[in-house]
Amino acid sequence: MANTATRVRIAPSPTGEPHVGTAYIALFNYLFAKKHGGEFILRIEDTDATRSTPEFERKVLDALKWCGLTWSEGPDVGGPYGPYRQSERKDIYKEYVDRIVDNGHGFRCFCTPEQLDEMRAAQRAAGKPPKYDGRCLSLTAEEVTTRMNAGEPSVVRMKIPTEGSCKFVDGVYGEVDIPWDAVDMQVLLKADGMPTYHMANVVDDHLMKITHVARGEEWLSSVPKHILIYQYLGLEPPVFMHLSLMRNADKSKLSKRKNPTSISYYAALGILPEALMNFLGLFFMQIDEGEEMLTMDQLAERFDPENLSKAGAIFDLQKLDWLNGRWLREGISETEFVARVLAWAQENDRFGAGMRLAQSRITKLSDLPDLTGFLLKGDLGLTAADFAGIKKVSLEDVLRILQEVQPALETVFEWNAESVEAELRAVSERTDIKLRNLLAPLFIAVSGSSRSLPLFDSMAILGRSVVRQRLKQAETAVKAGVDAATANNG
Repeated sequence: MANTATRVRIAPSPTGEPHVGTAYIALFNYLFAKKHGGEFILRIEDTDATRSTPEFERKVLDALKWCGLTWSEGPDVGGPYGPYRQSERKDIYKEYVDRIVDNGHGFRCFCTPEQLDEMRAAQRAAGKPPKYDGRCLSLTAEEVTTRMNAGEPSVVRMKIPTEGSCKFVDGVYGEVDIPWDAVDMQVLLKADGMPTYHMANVVDDHLMKITHVARGEEWLSSVPKHILIYQYLGLEPPVFMHLSLMRNADKSKLSKRKNPTSISYYAALGILPEALMNFLGLFFMQIDEGEEMLTMDQLAERFDPENLSKAGAIFDLQKLDWLNGRWLREGISETEFVARVLAWAQENDRFGAGMRLAQSRITKLSDLPDLTGFLLKGDLGLTAADFAGIKKVSLEDVLRILQEVQPALETVFEWNAESVEAELRAVSERTDIKLRNLLAPLFIAVSGSSRSLPLFDSMAILGRSVVRQRLKQAETAVKAGVDAATANNG
């Protein structure tokens, strides 16, 4: 495909806090488009209607713009191949699914969720990988028509070859060979009429004239399904490029359970967008020591998609801090530094909301740093000793509370003071822990003090990603204290 026609895309799902992995993939596509004089497109993949929200879509767009990325087509700027939200393209996909079924490459499946669970459980018990066993493949056209006319729910699945393998060339991994017996009969159209990710992905990439699909390596095993869909529809597939996953220093997959992964967390910490993009961009090129500090234009100039590493990209927090320090000292002027500090303090109304809450709680302005300083801090540096003096709550109880609260807060759909309060009250009732005893350690975990601004408002101001990390750090500190006490008593 000619470079002059290069079109790439980033297609995030608006189902949670925007992840640094999204910025990593987006940056690669952005630099690839700049390198080849092509177009960078943003598409919102919101086929998961139960988890996708306008709030999360706005956060995705805001986070990518904060990163300094711009796109020529997208849900906010329009373009010739819109709409750019999959939920608004629902009527487009059915004709492509029908074409696959009519040509004998797809079939109706009436299996219930319970039947599928039983099928997978039996396969696991037999030591086999769980996948659809093709039980609805043998239904006649008459049986299918009768059951559909009776209103029985069904999905459309794709047929998979029974012999051989799918061979393709990946832009990073080179020649790849995946046996067809390792590929599941993927659902293409769900019972509610919405396409699955795989079906919508292929159709949208075709209609939007995407020439190169660059995404994370976790999608490599899905390429055979996508290539089959292209073949079944008589379409030419794009060039596939699968980037190595970002990993923690211990080589484990970067996940919010271990380390902060939200773009919003790093913004709240005071990481400059230039530094974050510089840090991520270094994964895509070979540079000499001393040449690490690069602007977006310099990243595009040095970008080398022909020599990408298949080893995991290590998300080294110390290197990010070092690079951010260089940007603060060398990358911006003194005047710009002051402007950035003021803008950072006022992000998400953090400073203003904190001051309004503090007004009725101080006797002089110099009280403000001690009372509100936690809103602008990173790691609070807490230890088990900080939690040891809570009345009627032992250190073991503190640990249990922190372990109960964290997964519960992950279920909060819209993050605000009211929803956080409602969830914490629900935890109190479910665990039979008095509310004041439940909240006491959370005050310390979130603010570093037992006397602070109102807890629910503070958690709302700090935001989901910062609160998540502070509770995680508090749990680690308290667990260390509990383990030490147990060892001493033993």
